[in-house]
Amino acid sequence: MVAGGKNNKLIVILGPTSSGKTGLSIKLAKKFNGEVVSADSRQVYKGMDIGSGKITKKEMAGISHHLLSVANPRTRFTVAQYQKLALRAIKKIQSKNKVPILVGGTGFYIQSIVDGTVIPEVRPDWKLRGKLGKKPLPELFKRLCELDPIRAGTIDQNNPRRVVRALEVAINLKGPVPSYSSKKPNFDVLLLGIKKNPEELKNLIHKRLIKRLKNNAMIKEIKKLRKSLSWKRLEEFGLEYRFVAQYLQNKITYQEMIDYIQKESEHLVKKQMTWFGRDKKIYWIKTQKQAEKLIKEFL
Repeated sequence: MVAGGKNNKLIVILGPTSSGKTGLSIKLAKKFNGEVVSADSRQVYKGMDIGSGKITKKEMAGISHHLLSVANPRTRFTVAQYQKLALRAIKKIQSKNKVPILVGGTGFYIQSIVDGTVIPEVRPDWKLRGKLGKKPLPELFKRLCELDPIRAGTIDQNNPRRVVRALEVAINLKGPVPSYSSKKPNFDVLLLGIKKNPEELKNLIHKRLIKRLKNNAMIKEIKKLRKSLSWKRLEEFGLEYRFVAQYLQNKITYQEMIDYIQKESEHLVKKQMTWFGRDKKIYWIKTQKQAEKLIKEFL
């Protein structure tokens, strides 16, 4: 990254699910005159609020947020679309002489901004999809591991649609997705990662899940989404959306739904940490004080 003046700065707050990125970002945005740009692949969708852990107006505490509720859940929102909108938001924040703070746990989204990496826009190949769709999911995932191990390391391997799409891209490109930067963003970046031990995260995930299920809030949200989305589409969003949808179809019990969400969330944490662990430029922090010290030096 090329260092520049203050309006060239970008702070990134990343970390696994339930680690406290949202709360920390608000405190830091207030202290350092910042605005938040979300980097979450489910929070981009309208109507997906409770299940995705989207920040509420009250929690924002007057801090402007970008890239929340920008897409219709009926359509597929790509990394390329995310990159375009996020870069626009970052430049707008910088033009006001404020500090953009990119916050989230979706590694692909963060990488698209920090490294300028974009998946080439491969058009849907319906014939190939039809062929792949007939094969067992473990077989498809094994093939993806061979063709594009990096993408395989970040994907939800239980999501047939995503695995098929990743394979479709890899087959069309005859190998891994190349990391290329047609317009490498000219930012001076500080990457802050929130460090929590696995047991602590396990408890935080459970606490958050119980909160989301209070008064059936999350179940009501998914019932509402069901009015315009198929069960199949709801399940494609993974985690809470997949298992609540299965519960509502009487495929699993209420307790099984809770257990599956907990287990899959813990599995997601491992994947996120593997992804983030590849980046040696991340400063791992445990406290707000540590973050503030690093940001002061950076700005």
